[in-house]
Amino acid sequence: MILDDFRLENKIALITGCTTGLGQGMAIGLAEAGADIAGVDYKANPMQTEKAVKDQGRKFLYMEENLLSIEPITINRIIERVIQEYGKLDILVNNAGIIRREDALEFSVKDWDEVLDINLKTVFFFCQAAGRQFIKQNSPGKIINIASMLSFQGGIRVASYTASKSGVMGITRLLANEWAQYKINVNAIAPGYMATNNTAALREDKKRSAEILSRIPAGRWGTPEDLKGIAVFLSSSASDYLNGAIIPVDGGWLAR
Repeated sequence: MILDDFRLENKIALITGCTTGLGQGMAIGLAEAGADIAGVDYKANPMQTEKAVKDQGRKFLYMEENLLSIEPITINRIIERVIQEYGKLDILVNNAGIIRREDALEFSVKDWDEVLDINLKTVFFFCQAAGRQFIKQNSPGKIINIASMLSFQGGIRVASYTASKSGVMGITRLLANEWAQYKINVNAIAPGYMATNNTAALREDKKRSAEILSRIPAGRWGTPEDLKGIAVFLSSSASDYLNGAIIPVDGGWLAR
């Protein structure tokens, strides 16, 4: 039965940025589909996500790390902890990310480097570590990167974010090309305007918020729950022949 292809029982998923927003929504969605969860974030209190995952009868492992300054050796340590706890890894969701807003004429090196480090460098090296683990296990693997509308568009006042999310689209396609032969599916979700911490300033600006909503055919901001279904699909055997896709979940924003 086709619905069986979406089930994630006996699967282990590692999700970065799991304590709030989109990462929390995807973690809960994967747990609802049967996966046990390993989460990484910089916050010391993952209780809300942990409770929601355990309420589904699933296991939850939390690792507190500052991904802003992460190095490949730290990523390897995180993967090793997952293997120690669960014995394997099946799914990686690269969700952690930040944004900095400033006119391009005034944009600082600090705001450039910090965003590129967490949004692109960390994403690539998590993919690399997970890919090595999948091959070592001789098992299929699923990698989901979080792209953006700004993987397709330029945006304004978010130079490093646009650069990083354009890069996420590029490396997702590159890794799909290299790793499909190992039965590793690398794809990305491109969320539209979502009600998360990253968009708080936009939502509080009544004029800008109204402009954004007027272009979204669905007529509302997205929510973390809106990513549950696509995250489960991309994590499951139902997506085994999907490679290098960048899938918008945007209420129709790009269709305008």
